[in-house]
Amino acid sequence: MDELSIAVFASGGGTNLQSLIDSCKQGAWDGSITAVISNNSGAYALERARNENIAACHISGVKFPERERFVGEMLRTLENHKVNLIVLAGYMKLLPVEVVRKYRNRILNIHPALLPKYGGKGMYGMNVHKAVIESGDSISGATVHFVDEIFDHGVILIQRTVPVLPDDDPESLAARVLKVEHKILPAAVSMFA
Repeated sequence: MDELSIAVFASGGGTNLQSLIDSCKQGAWDGSITAVISNNSGAYALERARNENIAACHISGVKFPERERFVGEMLRTLENHKVNLIVLAGYMKLLPVEVVRKYRNRILNIHPALLPKYGGKGMYGMNVHKAVIESGDSISGATVHFVDEIFDHGVILIQRTVPVLPDDDPESLAARVLKVEHKILPAAVSMFA
C-alpha cells in the first residue's frame, strides 16, 4: 500500500487521536494524519489537530442539515485529503452508508468493550462500563474492528482485556480500558499499514 493518509473521526477530547499522533511522529507507519473530522464543533480533538497543523474539520448534521450536503461534504473532505484509511476514535455517530461503502475495509473503530458483547446502539462511553459492571463480568477490555453498516459490527482486528475490580465504578473501569485503547489503536493502524 502507498503511504497512509489517515482521517481520524472524533467527537470528544481526542485522547485516542493523541495516541495516534504520537505513534505517527515516532514512525510507527509510513504516512500521516491528514484530517480530523468531528461532529462536535467544541471537541478538543479539533484543537489537538490544529496544534499539530492537521486539517480540523467540523462536519455535522447541524452545520449541514440536508443529508445530501452532509454526506457530500464528508466525501469531499476525505477526497481532498486523499484519505485511504479512516479511524473512528470516539466518534459518536454512525458513519453514512455512502462513506462505509466507498471506504470498505479501510475504516477502523475503537470500542471500549470486548465485542460482540456491549456493542450496538446506545453502547458508548460510560454506558458500556456501567453495563459491564452491572453484568458482574470479571473482565472487560477494548476492541479495534473494521467498520460496516452496523454499529460495533465488523471483523475484529485486536482485543485486549483488563480486569474488572470489585470496587470499580464506571469511571475507574473506563480509565483502565482507555490505557489499553491508547496501545491497541496505533497497533491496529500499524497492522493495517
